[in-house]
Amino acid sequence: MFARAAIALFLITSPAVAEPLDAAGFGAYVTGKTITYDYGNGLLGIEEYLPGNRVRWAFEGDTCLNGTWFQDGAQICFVYENDGIPQCWMFYNESSGLSATFTGDDLGLVITEIGQSTSPLPCAGPDVGV
Repeated sequence: MFARAAIALFLITSPAVAEPLDAAGFGAYVTGKTITYDYGNGLLGIEEYLPGNRVRWAFEGDTCLNGTWFQDGAQICFVYENDGIPQCWMFYNESSGLSATFTGDDLGLVITEIGQSTSPLPCAGPDVGV
C-alpha cells in the first residue's frame, strides 16, 4: 500500500515530460514562419519554413542553404543542398517557443527559438539579385 501511495505522489509532483513534436505538429507550428535560433551562447542562425516541407537556413552572416525536412521516428530531420546528410533533432513546443535537441555528432546541443516573423529570410551571397 505504501509503495502505491509513494508512486502516486511521485507522479502527481513530478514535472510533465514534454513529448517531441511529430511532423504534423512541427509543420503546423513552423510553416510560413522564419524562426531565429540561439544555442545558449548567442545567435546560431535563422530558418525560413516554406510550404511542402521546404526550408531555407543560414548561420549568422552566412549564405542561405535550401533544404527539406521530414520525420524519422520521433525526430525531425533536415537535408540541405550542400551535403545531403540528414541532420536530426527532437523538437519541443515550450511555453516560450520551440526548443530542440540535436541527435547527431554534437549530441546534446540544444537550441531555442528567440524570435519569429512571417518575413522571408534575407539571404546574403552570390545568388542575390539573380
